[in-house]
This record gives sequence, structure tokens and C-alpha cells, in this order.
Amino acid sequence: MAYNKHEFYSEELTQNLSNSFQYIIEQLGEDKNREGLLKTPERAAKAMQFLTQGYEQDAEAILRGAMFKEDYSEMVIVKDIELYSLCEHHILPFFGKAHVAYIPKGYIVGLSKIPRIIDVFARRLQVQERLTDQILHSIQNTLRPMGVAVVIEARHMCMMMRGVQKQNSVTTTSAFTGAFQKKETRNEFLNLIGSKLH
Repeated sequence: MAYNKHEFYSEELTQNLSNSFQYIIEQLGEDKNREGLLKTPERAAKAMQFLTQGYEQDAEAILRGAMFKEDYSEMVIVKDIELYSLCEHHILPFFGKAHVAYIPKGYIVGLSKIPRIIDVFARRLQVQERLTDQILHSIQNTLRPMGVAVVIEARHMCMMMRGVQKQNSVTTTSAFTGAFQKKETRNEFLNLIGSKLH
């Protein structure tokens, strides 16, 4: 059976964005009628809708849909979660990995939901600092755990392709609530995300 990919886009928004991308291509000095560029405005319009779909999603609703009562009260960590986002200053990608932990207080959440909420916030025009905080607060506000920890390590194309053009720099951001504000708990988390247990 042939592979069929189904993606749904607003026709009106796709047309409006396509017109804008066509204008940009013309302003850059390219021939909008060149064979390789004929469908580029539409492709770019659909790509931008995909890359910013997080505006239409509710992270806390996603978490609430998979909350389960459980007495477990030790640290839960999901690490090395791939993330891709767009820098709001240049609309260039930044990408890397996120590490998230929480200590339950009556409720746990389906593990797949943590990567999903990362995507909700990453699929927007972002800065890494805000992204880190949004992930943290969505988990804290929904699960009400004893604490949440989020660390993101990312490379920014706005630094690699333009500007200072530093190819090997990595930006790390972190945010902690509750029990993770205690040095011992925070250090345990940081040691675990730095270790190769698998």
C-alpha cells in the first residue's frame, strides 16, 4: 500500500502567506517564475503553519488528558527530548534537547505527554529562555507536583549562520520549582541527565 500523508492547512492563510513569500522572493532579486521557485511560496506557507502550530494547542489540556492518580513520589525524568523551534528575532531555527523532571504529589502523567507539551511551546516563535519557563509552568500548574525541573541545551542558527558565526556554541537554560530549588535534589537531577544509564 502506498504511503499517504495527510496534513490540513487553512486555504485562506496558505494563500495569504504564499503571496507574502512570493513578494519576499521577488524583493530578494529572484525570478518567481523560475521552475524551482514556482511552488516555493506555497511550500513555505505550509511549512510556516506546521512550524507554528503550537499557537493552536493547549499544553495544560494535553497534560490533563493523561493524568493518573498514583502514590509514587520519587523523581520522574524524561531526558534527551529533541526539540526544534524558531527564534523570534530572526525566524531562524534553534534546535537541541530538553530534559524534564518532576516529583509527583498524587498524580503522574503519561510519559509521551511531556515531549508533546515541549512541541506545543517549541512550535511557536520563541526565545529559549521563555520556552524553558513555559514548559516548567505548564507542568507545575497542571500536576501540582512537589517540584519541576527543566533544562534545555540548544544550538541557534542565528549565531551559527549569521552574526558572530560561532559554530560550536551551545546555549543552556534551566528553571526549577519546589523541591528542585534544594541543592541536593537539583544536583541529583543534573547528575542523572548527565549520566549514560541506557
